[in-house]
Amino acid sequence: MTNVTQLFDAQQPDQRSTAITKATQAIRQRDVIVLPTDTVYGIGADAFSPQAVAVLLAAKGRSRQSPPPVLIGNIQVLDALAVDIPDTGRQLAQTFWPGALTLIFNAQPSLTWDLGETRGTVALRLPDDELAQQILQQTGPLAVSSANRHGQPAAVTIDQAQDALGEVVSVYIDDGPRAEQQASTIVDCTVTPHRVLRSGAITIDQLRAVVPDVLDLEDPEPQSDGTTVTDESSSPEDSSSS
Repeated sequence: MTNVTQLFDAQQPDQRSTAITKATQAIRQRDVIVLPTDTVYGIGADAFSPQAVAVLLAAKGRSRQSPPPVLIGNIQVLDALAVDIPDTGRQLAQTFWPGALTLIFNAQPSLTWDLGETRGTVALRLPDDELAQQILQQTGPLAVSSANRHGQPAAVTIDQAQDALGEVVSVYIDDGPRAEQQASTIVDCTVTPHRVLRSGAITIDQLRAVVPDVLDLEDPEPQSDGTTVTDESSSPEDSSSS
C-alpha cells in the first residue's frame, strides 16, 4: 500500500475526472479507496485481489467470517460472477438494480478471488449512483463495505469516513452527504423461497410485489412436510454494510 492519502472533491467538475482516474489507479495497485454509493460511503477494494480484500477487512476490524459484498457497474456482469441464477432472483435484479438491494447468489466456481468465508456464494449489488458506476466501469467489480469501523454507524459524509479509517485508505472521494442513510436490503437467492437476511431501503412489500413468496426476517421457513420452523441459523450480514 501507498502511504499517501489523497482527497478529491468530486462535486467540483475539475476534480471529478481526476478522482475517477486516481481511484482506478489505486485499485490497480491493490490499495483501498472510499467512494460514494447511493446508500452510504463505502470502502472499496479489488474483488479479485485477496491482499486488497484483507486490507479492507482489517481497516474495518472485520474477520473473514464477514465477507464484503461486491458492487458491479452494470447488470450484465451478473452472469460472469454468479451461476444457477433463479428466474426470481433475476427478476429482483432487473426490478431493483441499480438500487439498494443486495442479492446473494452461488458464485462462479472458476473465479480466482477470496472474499472470506463465503461458502461458495457472492453478495452482489449495482448501486444507483452515477459516480460509483463510473468508477466501477473503470475498475471492474469491487468488494465494498460501509466506510466505518465494525460496529460503528455507517459514514454518510466523507469526514465521517476519514475519521473512521484514516490513512489506511489511499483515495477518498467526496461527493457530498448521502441522503439515504439506510443500508441495502439483503436477500438470499440461493434458497427457495428466497429470504431477507437484512432489512433495508427496499421493503418486504416491494420485494413481494415482484416475487410474492419472499420470506421476511421473522417468517418461519416452510419444510418439505408442510410444517414450518423458524430458521435461527441465518443472521443478517453486518448492518453497516453498504
